[in-house]
Amino acid sequence: MKTECYPVSILPHQSRLFLDYVEGREPLAPFFPVAPFSGIANFPASPLTLEARAASARLLGAQTSGDNKAALANIELLRQGASAIVTGQQVGLFGGPLLTLLKAATAIRLAKDLTAAGKPHVPIFWMATEDHDFAEVDHTTLPSRHALHAVAYRRSSREAQPVGDVVLNASIRKTLDQAAEYIGGTPFFELLEDWYAPGKTMASAFGAMIAHIFAPWGLIVMDAAGREAHALGASVLRQAILQADELRDALVARDKALAARGYHSQVLVTPESTLLFLVEETTLVRQPLRRMDGQWKAGSRTYTQQELLDILAASPERISPNALLRPVFQDAMLPTTAYIGGPAEIAYFAQSEVLYERLLGHVTPILPRLSATLIEPSIATLMTRHEVSLPQVIEDADDLAQKLGARSMPIQGKQKLAAAGNALDRELIELTGWMSAMDESLGKAANVSASKMRYQMNRLRRLAANYQLQKDESLRKHADALKLSLFPDRHLQERRIGGAYYLARYGEEIVSNFIDAADSTCPGHKAIWLS
Repeated sequence: MKTECYPVSILPHQSRLFLDYVEGREPLAPFFPVAPFSGIANFPASPLTLEARAASARLLGAQTSGDNKAALANIELLRQGASAIVTGQQVGLFGGPLLTLLKAATAIRLAKDLTAAGKPHVPIFWMATEDHDFAEVDHTTLPSRHALHAVAYRRSSREAQPVGDVVLNASIRKTLDQAAEYIGGTPFFELLEDWYAPGKTMASAFGAMIAHIFAPWGLIVMDAAGREAHALGASVLRQAILQADELRDALVARDKALAARGYHSQVLVTPESTLLFLVEETTLVRQPLRRMDGQWKAGSRTYTQQELLDILAASPERISPNALLRPVFQDAMLPTTAYIGGPAEIAYFAQSEVLYERLLGHVTPILPRLSATLIEPSIATLMTRHEVSLPQVIEDADDLAQKLGARSMPIQGKQKLAAAGNALDRELIELTGWMSAMDESLGKAANVSASKMRYQMNRLRRLAANYQLQKDESLRKHADALKLSLFPDRHLQERRIGGAYYLARYGEEIVSNFIDAADSTCPGHKAIWLS
């Protein structure tokens, strides 16, 4: 497998906090406990009592198929004292975007490396099933040769419920038929039809898919939405009720510290903010709990602190953590050495760190997942033919066809344009310098005129490139193919294209490539050349 490593800074729309953390640009204490690519081997896991380990192992065992021998063996290792590398993702349709697979692969690779170093670890995938925004998970994007195609499951009912609990009805068949146009007729698609069948829930379908794909490596798939899981993490939820004001104040102080360093927080904290949601008993609608005048409020109803504590004791599944509290809730029930996250999760963590200290007395490190673009053989051929690299496709997406046209121009034309441009630039530099020395205002006017002349020179270059594009229509098609595959709709491939496409086209064994690529030698973005 051929791979290329690029700085993470080639990726667009990344927060400065994420870039500074991953690239080690400056010390980031107290926001992060360790550097992302060093020191993790000696970092302690979240401490759990033997009783807590046994309870977590029982829960995980009950959620794991008896056929998944490697995962069951890892659960037993967890019960006996192994630590965990944890990652997670929303339960997206057909497995969601490619990054889902990259997260799981990174957790597996780190667990393998730590185990090989004499520190037994197991990988765990935490399914985010409690969100109520179904529109975030009801679709995936699959490419064909010339276009991207949105494939979605549109449920008839719009009642509010956790996304993991949504039961697939007969209309999932229509969704599968849509997907079959792009990934049908493959062994993987036949499995997809079994997982995403009427009567299955979004959580069970997603969980079965992820568990199957990564079964050879014993990935443990966990759903923490139920009563038993919430009971295991109830101590964190209870403290979030009892210490609500203190925790809010700590987050406000952390936001100020981030702002003082030029960063921004990812989760807005207001005077009414808490870290909890409450599921209404009859409608099952999950509403944010707010603090107002010393009281708690969810929707139109007000609760006392004791009422919330009583609900937690009687029905712990009705109280759930928000994005900042969720990793702390997770590590109250798992012996986590590190969490594998994406850019947004890493930015969240700079806020969550203060919650770890107050609620658990320790901080779990967060490490970046494998970030990668997959280069298919046909695309690799085009890149080689046109001498184009991945960063160039991302940077020049808007005028990539122009670039290809310019490169394919006869050498004589390139030489004439280069000579004219260089000569013009030399003369303009000398002329504007002389005019500026004569008079400042004259120099400014000269520079404005010079910029217009340079614009016209660039226009000549574009005219020549466009002529080449018209002469060779394949160039524009090639540019479109490169953008569609590598930077679809001006989005990163890993965030835009469904992982199911690659599993269907290249087989499930492709994930072994991801695990191989998910080492710590590239603190950036990888191009993975498929074969």
